[in-house]
Amino acid sequence: MTNRLQTLFGDRPVLCDGAMGTSLYAHGIYINRCYDELNLSQPELVRSIHEEYLQAGAEIIETNTFGANSFRLRRYGLQDKVAEINTAGVRIARAAVAQLAEKQGTQAWVAGSIGPLGVRLEPLGKTGLDEARAAFAEQVSGLVADGSDLLIIETMPALNEAEQALLAVREVAPDIPVIVMVTVDEEARCLDGTSPEIAAARLTAWGADAVGVNCSTGPATVLTAIEGMAAETSLPLAAMPNAGMPRAIEGRNIYLCSPEYMASFARKFHKAGVQFLGGCCGTTPNHIRAMKSFLRASEAQKTAIPHSRREPIVTETPPSLLGERSGLGRLIHDGTFVTMVEIVPPRGISCEREIEGAASLAALGVHLINVPDSPRASARMSAQSMCIQLQQKAGIETLLHYTCRDRNVLSIQSDLLGASSIGLKNILCLTGDPPKLGNYPDATAVFDVDAIGLVNIVNRLNHGLDIGGNPIGASTGFTIGCAANPGVPDIENEIRRFAYKVEAGAEYAITQPVFDLRILETFLKRIEEFRIPVIAGIWPLTSLRNAEFMKNDLRVSVPDSVFLRMQGASTPEEARAEGIRIAQDMLVTAMPMVQGVQVSAPFGRYSAAADVLSVVLGTDAGKKTTTSESPTQPASEGTTVA
Repeated sequence: MTNRLQTLFGDRPVLCDGAMGTSLYAHGIYINRCYDELNLSQPELVRSIHEEYLQAGAEIIETNTFGANSFRLRRYGLQDKVAEINTAGVRIARAAVAQLAEKQGTQAWVAGSIGPLGVRLEPLGKTGLDEARAAFAEQVSGLVADGSDLLIIETMPALNEAEQALLAVREVAPDIPVIVMVTVDEEARCLDGTSPEIAAARLTAWGADAVGVNCSTGPATVLTAIEGMAAETSLPLAAMPNAGMPRAIEGRNIYLCSPEYMASFARKFHKAGVQFLGGCCGTTPNHIRAMKSFLRASEAQKTAIPHSRREPIVTETPPSLLGERSGLGRLIHDGTFVTMVEIVPPRGISCEREIEGAASLAALGVHLINVPDSPRASARMSAQSMCIQLQQKAGIETLLHYTCRDRNVLSIQSDLLGASSIGLKNILCLTGDPPKLGNYPDATAVFDVDAIGLVNIVNRLNHGLDIGGNPIGASTGFTIGCAANPGVPDIENEIRRFAYKVEAGAEYAITQPVFDLRILETFLKRIEEFRIPVIAGIWPLTSLRNAEFMKNDLRVSVPDSVFLRMQGASTPEEARAEGIRIAQDMLVTAMPMVQGVQVSAPFGRYSAAADVLSVVLGTDAGKKTTTSESPTQPASEGTTVA
């Protein structure tokens, strides 16, 4: 046991309190209120709840500060009151403890409660780890200023957030004891997928004084997680489960686990080696009172399972070298100029035209076909399905575009594991266009992560780990790509995001359609410090209207010289021919600067793409390629949000 907790409690079992929010709700406080603010507006109510738990036998009471961080308080316009709310929470709890000591001569301790920030952290979210740590540090400063005896970091959904909270504690108050508890799902895993064994090992290494599980789905699941933790740490264990899963009864969420049921698990937790025992959502003073009775009976016959340390858990399975993962990886590794054509999936169930076009392009020597993922938020055949059909029936390697728009982090991992298992090894990570741009503007978007977070997920899978750091048995072996937009108006933000993508694990990049090569050249110079192979996107314009759409609707930089050339075409055929010549000129000029080219096939004209590539593949390429035109396909389908 660590000295900090041993000084306070020795090695005896310690009973903590139950739910603060449940009690406040029972006292008529509506759920839309900021419960932490009650420390300022209704301190006597908060104190009375503390006193009820102390009377029930709790030795540790947690401050009413679970959500008293700047991120959560901002929702109520209270972000400037972090220190005030936290110090008030400690002061109220200390007053309740002092009254107990005065009346009964019984000692109790105050634990500052620190809950999650309520935002997603990098690499899966936009909140930086440094921002999270600063927010936790601000809360910790308030909790220790008025004399918390210990701190409890609780209900942590992900280990990276728990780590930042723990780092903040050690920076602000290095000597204060701290218990760190994660929350788990029905399979007894952390909400980021981490196993309880790995969670215990990592929290121990990061400097926690005790580790455990709280909240979750009830005592049975928490016990399973605790048993897993016990084998991986020598630290004291803490368990504070919900009183079961809530049931909706007449519009209210009711926790149905009886005090007797919770108390029966107190004995089981004690036998599993738990030292700090309490309750979370749904637990009341009656639950704590019943648990106290069981602990009294068990204390004299402690039969805790002895802690044992296993060998360190080895989880990572590094991917093979880039050149061994896929044909694209080999081309990039060898420095071969990559040629690829973008083919958009059909709106129906047949992709025979697309297969025929891909086969003819493969015969000309095109290296890959890349397949957009419902671009412009349109409902189309799944890109994954079309990729596997093209590989099997057209005999050409594919690049799967994958967007975050339609999937949460569970679906993302499921899709990617499936894609790898069926032989799709190239992926382009994209944020995706919002549904309002497509055919169904009222559709709901997900965006659990953006492209940066997606690259992080794929990179973890490539190292044999899910997003929680749990082993999946083998590397997915993806060649990881990202998108870049050299002509975006806010180029500083684009450069910054590109750097983050490279840091996250991107191994090559494909640009949005480029019409102004000066912009591409400037972009390439700006990314020299974190340069990865860049494949230039080329779009053969089909008309003057197409050029206007690119510039005004899609915000692609199209120079005046291109407009002048397109204006000179007197017929649609001449316009298409001029669009191909413009694309060929751009390709020839761009070749020395980039490592490959992606050519789009507007309106399903694969011959147009082949004509553009003829400057690389041969002069007759376009004449040998089948044209499959889809008149309903807008000329912007190949673009998407990076």
